[in-house]
Amino acid sequence: MANVWIDGEPCSVIPSDDRGLAYGDGVFETVRVVSGQMTLGDYHWNRLRASCDRLGIKADIVFLQQTVSRFLADRVSGVLKMIVSRGSGGRGYNPKGCRSRCILSWHDLPEYPAEYWQDGIALYACTAELGLQPSLAGIKHLNRLEQVLARSEWDDSRYAEGLLKDLNGNLIEGTMTNLFLVTSEGLCTPDLKMSGVAGVMRQWILDNMPQYGIKTQVCDVAADTLHQASEVFVCNSVNGVWPVVAYADMRWAPGPVTRRVQSAVSGMLNV
Repeated sequence: MANVWIDGEPCSVIPSDDRGLAYGDGVFETVRVVSGQMTLGDYHWNRLRASCDRLGIKADIVFLQQTVSRFLADRVSGVLKMIVSRGSGGRGYNPKGCRSRCILSWHDLPEYPAEYWQDGIALYACTAELGLQPSLAGIKHLNRLEQVLARSEWDDSRYAEGLLKDLNGNLIEGTMTNLFLVTSEGLCTPDLKMSGVAGVMRQWILDNMPQYGIKTQVCDVAADTLHQASEVFVCNSVNGVWPVVAYADMRWAPGPVTRRVQSAVSGMLNV
């Protein structure tokens, strides 16, 4: 069973003139698969569609959905990565005349210590900063150099994730996760209108936690705001929710709001 398909067929060769390779000209989704089904599927498809629209990539989403169904037919649990590049093109940045290319790949679930979910994690304070670009903010485009630079800053098992600020000094996100904090105003996550990736788990939490009696909001998060937080956690669509217990000189314990969010998420992701 081939673990890589390109445009609906088993293949692992990408043309050297693909604009995703040359320029990062494309978008991607990383999906946790449980019992052969995409988790948060509607959220992933909605973001993929919106991301392609933002970049002006003409992707056949219906064909891609049909292809994913065939790709997952004999698979059970793992991680599906979906890439939509603008396709092949000549030299130069002009994107006209390209036909989009879809790449699917299959991966094992990442293995992390159970303590990350149970006891919480420490965050590394990254020095790399996120640029301000509203045209790209929120979407999961193929150029992840800011995250690569940030993740290369530490090689210390004490830290499971790193936290990034933007050029204005606001806290934005982890290298692979979104950030939430519990304050007197409820459950808050940073505004991503200028930078960062609007994760599908982040959006699911914003949409669904109010029905559990937890108020959610999007706001600017200055660095000193963390001192006022009673709980902090990070999340993504593959790993779910990790409580944060340490960042710089600050300390927390996994609290009741974090545990409630974990409970709501765990059954869906089977974590």
